[in-house]
Amino acid sequence: MNTETVSNILPEERQAKPKWLRVKLPTGKKYTELRGVVDKYKLNTICTSGSCPNMGECWGEGTATFMILGNICTRSCGFCGVKTGRPETLDWDEPEKVARSIKLMQIKHAVLTSVDRDDLKDMGSIMWAETVKAVRRMNPNTTLETLIPDFQGIENHIDRIIAVAPEVVSHNIETVRRLTREVRIQAQYDRSLGVLKYLKQQGQRRTKSGIMLGLGETREEVIETLHDLKAHDVDIVTIGQYLQPSKKHLPVNHFISPDQFKEYEEIGLELGFRHVESSALVRSSYKAQKHIN
Repeated sequence: MNTETVSNILPEERQAKPKWLRVKLPTGKKYTELRGVVDKYKLNTICTSGSCPNMGECWGEGTATFMILGNICTRSCGFCGVKTGRPETLDWDEPEKVARSIKLMQIKHAVLTSVDRDDLKDMGSIMWAETVKAVRRMNPNTTLETLIPDFQGIENHIDRIIAVAPEVVSHNIETVRRLTREVRIQAQYDRSLGVLKYLKQQGQRRTKSGIMLGLGETREEVIETLHDLKAHDVDIVTIGQYLQPSKKHLPVNHFISPDQFKEYEEIGLELGFRHVESSALVRSSYKAQKHIN
């Protein structure tokens, strides 16, 4: 990556993590049971592969996140720890495998996400729809959130998600307008807003988006992003602290205080969002089961 393109989000000096980012090891009977099932059957969850700080809490509440379409992404976002490159051939047994994993784990609310598959004609949207259908067949009482890519804004692909009617459809804006080119190299701020707007226009009941903080954005830019999301009829927003996955990724510019996260939550609720999850360790699927109502 050209260092000139990220110069405006480099920190003046590397900062130590503040005390509020300390994570407790997951514990509890439910977590232990689920961990045993995941290890025994070699199930693939983002919770484990991404070392999510909220894994114990979410699993204890019967929520887990699964990634489809492989583990190699066609995009190279500066914040994301997923590998970039030429993806492998699609596994058309994947929908059944995911559905079986959800059944074995006895998940009450499942979050599905994926890598970007710009290499495919349908950008993976058919596999997305088939996975939702398989989960519904095998787990009729499990509710679903789909955290989708932008599908390059192509409506035919987005329509396949709408047609299978997940309880929540989420697409993350990730960062403020000014930093989008550096943080989400192949994405576009307005295209993401357009995807969220289109979902609601076509009858999707709940829409959701997420923002990472600590990449060099200002308070005013965060508030502007919240206004933009609300103007595009988004119902739910998650706001969390960006943490650098490796030294190859964008560095943390600054850490957000708990008071600042609280202010953003209050601003979001005043704007009229149905739910706002805002704190340092919040991730896209945090307390996802709350968002279906």
